[in-house]
Amino acid sequence: MIVNFKKRLGDFIVDVNFNLEVNGITVLFGRSGSGKTTLVNMMAGLLIPDEGVFEIGDRTLYHSVDRINIKPERRRIGYVFQEDRLFPHLTVKANLFFGRRFAPKTNRYVNPSQVIELLGLANFLKRGPMTLSGGERQRVAIGRALLSEPRLLLMDEPLAALDSERKSEIMAYIERLRDELDIPIIYVSHSLEEVGRLADNIVLLSNGAVIAMGPTADIMGRPDLRPHTGRHEAGAIINTTVTHHDNIGLTTLEFTGGSLQVAKLDLALGTSVRVRIRARDVVIATVVPESISILNIFKGEVVEIIEGNEGAIDLRLDIGVNLWARITKRSSNELNLTPGCQVYALVKSVAIDRHSLGLIVPPRQK
Repeated sequence: MIVNFKKRLGDFIVDVNFNLEVNGITVLFGRSGSGKTTLVNMMAGLLIPDEGVFEIGDRTLYHSVDRINIKPERRRIGYVFQEDRLFPHLTVKANLFFGRRFAPKTNRYVNPSQVIELLGLANFLKRGPMTLSGGERQRVAIGRALLSEPRLLLMDEPLAALDSERKSEIMAYIERLRDELDIPIIYVSHSLEEVGRLADNIVLLSNGAVIAMGPTADIMGRPDLRPHTGRHEAGAIINTTVTHHDNIGLTTLEFTGGSLQVAKLDLALGTSVRVRIRARDVVIATVVPESISILNIFKGEVVEIIEGNEGAIDLRLDIGVNLWARITKRSSNELNLTPGCQVYALVKSVAIDRHSLGLIVPPRQK
């Protein structure tokens, strides 16, 4: 996918130029006002760029020099907005199939029954949208976008209006869609919880420009990007595998160099899981801790020390994978921490947010 847009909106300019491998979920991440929604609106054809090129595969959807600008309804791009935008006078079924009429019959590949089953909508088809909860309506909106037979699905902060429980529920459905339907997703968010759970890759935006892009763990682990990704919620994203469930409510997640104990997960052994550990949830010791309640104790080495604001510092640790810890400068001085010294990193099992655990998409066979 080639994305090359330039657009002036008053004093604000969006100027982006990047290529994407269209598989899995790519999150457009950045603070409010960074240009995320403007960018996806140009991709959808709802906003005309001043200049640029937009291509998906071998199809050119916009080219300012060649004067190509395919109409939104002909682009075969599904769009899920922050609000569900369902038609209140139509049934759920009629809403689901509304956009399907724009897709040429010869190019239809989405199985409606599969989408309805994946999104758990079978029992709602005859009901009106206003009788559904916010999470249920958003599932209908996602289904409507999918049944338009898209080559690309755009999702602009689709969970913004939902509470934490509903967000977790919808994220589980989005994971299923990613894993079971071969439709690439561009997902707009400024929530680290959503990014840590859903994103396979990140395009980081600031002031209308792309400042970094790449795999989620790489982008979220870069200290130089903390002003843009968020210092308070900063931490490490670690790829793990479910290896054991005990009978007292714990699941073991193995990763390169160690294992992590978390509250029991309803996942099969062998499932790949992405875990976000916040730097502020990591405690440091210089001797082996004894007689404590914390189950996760990792021996490692201090690789890097970065001073922050208000007397805090960030430590990058090597425990087989990168792990970040945030402690006070006073604690660092009292422990005499320097790059190369051996430490023990402690992580409480209950500090791992179950709602932020993401299933890792398996590589597709080509």
